[in-house]
Amino acid sequence: MYLPNHFKITDEEEIFAFIEANAFGQLISTVEGKPFSTHLPFLLSADRKTLIAHLAKQNPQHTEIENQQVLITFSGPHGYISPSWYSTPGVPTWNYQAVHVYGPCKLIDQPDEIKTIVDRLTHQYEAGYESPWQPDYHVAMLKAIIGIEIEISEIQAKYKLSQNRPAQDQTQAIRQLKKSGSQALAKAMQRHENNF
Repeated sequence: MYLPNHFKITDEEEIFAFIEANAFGQLISTVEGKPFSTHLPFLLSADRKTLIAHLAKQNPQHTEIENQQVLITFSGPHGYISPSWYSTPGVPTWNYQAVHVYGPCKLIDQPDEIKTIVDRLTHQYEAGYESPWQPDYHVAMLKAIIGIEIEISEIQAKYKLSQNRPAQDQTQAIRQLKKSGSQALAKAMQRHENNF
């Protein structure tokens, strides 16, 4: 991605925390010579070296993805920024947070490994519920999916949060975002205000 220095994020703790907080990403590869994208929840491995997910076997993306260099994109809050919010001249823009992960992909077809992926995803996303659902499905259902593991070879992280603007403009943009209901983007900007 286009990555100007003033929007580039290099802190690994920040990047991996962002991935875990925004783990529903896009898996982008090629199928029959054309770009192909699937939206999936991903798991970051404990050693932070791989991303893991699963695809439906009916999804054609899995047929050519083995050993292919893929791109996974993760997005955070985003929104329009009006130049009328600034005290200095500006142009309309869009603020956002994004992380791109690149790496080779391998397929996981062992039923016990696929079950582990499904169980981990279930536990992660059910944990916040008062009465979490416990994995209880027929093992034959696992035959309809295939696991994927992406070895992380490169990460690009970009937070475009008005950090190229004077502090007063950043503060005014945060105030206007809050007024317009864009609380998540305002909070992201506030969290990083004056930290760049």
